[in-house]
Amino acid sequence: MPRSFLFVPADSERKLGKAADVPADALILDLEDAVTATERPKARALAAEFLKERDRVWVRINPMGTEAAGQDLDAVMPGAPAGIVLPKPPSADAAVKLASLLDRLEDQHGIPHGSTRILPLCTEHPRALFTLDSYIGSTTRLAGLSWGAEDLSAAVGARANREAGGRWLPTFEMARSLCLVAAAAAHVPAFDTVFTDFRDADGLAGYAGNARRDGFAGMLAIHPAQVEIINEAFTPTPQEIEEAREIVRLFAENPEAGALALDGRMIDRPHLAQAERLLSQTEG
Repeated sequence: MPRSFLFVPADSERKLGKAADVPADALILDLEDAVTATERPKARALAAEFLKERDRVWVRINPMGTEAAGQDLDAVMPGAPAGIVLPKPPSADAAVKLASLLDRLEDQHGIPHGSTRILPLCTEHPRALFTLDSYIGSTTRLAGLSWGAEDLSAAVGARANREAGGRWLPTFEMARSLCLVAAAAAHVPAFDTVFTDFRDADGLAGYAGNARRDGFAGMLAIHPAQVEIINEAFTPTPQEIEEAREIVRLFAENPEAGALALDGRMIDRPHLAQAERLLSQTEG
């Protein structure tokens, strides 16, 4: 499972070249916010070329319902991207429509059916906050949910989305929490949004650590310097892995037990579920 997704403007040959050596678990070639309308044809061509020789590359297309979205997909799908990042969906209907288009394009280009995953940025549209349960059972292509604060800020007219100390203001903390809970309800991972101050390494480390504590599986990045910090924050420690193995072992040896003792504290079935989840992420 990816810990880090790095956005790369698809219209910049220089940034694309540098991204190839960044240790991100996945790259997102951006055809939306980072690219002006006049530069999109160039960006699509560069993205298509970049996809030819690399895997674990995703593409953020323009919103469904726009002419640009179809043009984006037509340009990049021959390169078989790992997935499509879907911006500004009002509900899961946008993901379902995208999945239908991907069915056709995979068949057209000889790509294994269902292999192109979808990652919606599920809170960028104000209406989306009232429809997040629509992702439950929406499409088997759903790879997870992530969220965004910047477009939501613009949509509601907010002059800021964080307090001076960096904490999310209430509307955006709510959006973050709803994304996390919606992902859990849909049985997919949640990925936290970008930390926009790429110069603040300590702030990012703290934010990423809290994101993992809260239940996020990974995080989006906007600068190569953020990737290693994010990877470290979302990598379980050897002690955590060993404890998870011990919890699984104890319950395997005591299959009828509801609760057991481990190092002087009680553990129960929710601890087992968390241990199994951690091991599945780290040990395949």
